[in-house]
Amino acid sequence: MACSACGGAVVDFSIPTDAREYAPGDTGAASICTTCLTVDSSENPDDPDFSRVSDAFPTNRSAAVPLALALGRCDSLVTNRAALETLLERVERAGADPLLIIDRLLADPSIEPAVDLERRRHQLEQLLY
Repeated sequence: MACSACGGAVVDFSIPTDAREYAPGDTGAASICTTCLTVDSSENPDDPDFSRVSDAFPTNRSAAVPLALALGRCDSLVTNRAALETLLERVERAGADPLLIIDRLLADPSIEPAVDLERRRHQLEQLLY
């Protein structure tokens, strides 16, 4: 399956029941693009290899899924503030630093985020911490 935004490869993953309210759609699965980080609903839950997104992306599913869902909600911080707070807190509880991961994603030359992730990273830091 290809990304609906850029045509890049995607990583499909299932979404735990307690995070489905943050999912794009109601299929219980989503995909994240390995190029532009766009998150879409998916009907192909898989055993995800999140390292295909980037070496910077957490491979631990308990950090990777909420991080992917948070990146999918970075298009509007105002609309998605509560969801972003919850999702990024879950990333931290899983032992990962979401802002450090975003920094590393920004430094990855294979990533071309669909949103202005550098600006969003700064805004997330101001809003959430």
